[in-house]
Amino acid sequence: MRNFAYLLLTLLPLSAMAQSENLMYSEGKIYVVIAVIAIIFLGLAGYLYRMDRKVTALENEK
Repeated sequence: MRNFAYLLLTLLPLSAMAQSENLMYSEGKIYVVIAVIAIIFLGLAGYLYRMDRKVTALENEK
């Protein structure tokens, strides 16, 4: 009985997470999350590209 209680307590957060994922899919909010992650990724990629070009220009200057 004690092991069952531990199993139940460990599985409760997983079921809550699965419900929140279904909620995000059903309301279309998952696309907002994906869009925000994509914007952040593109911003970081652009920043790294600019920094690489600046460092390359400084290296060629010497």
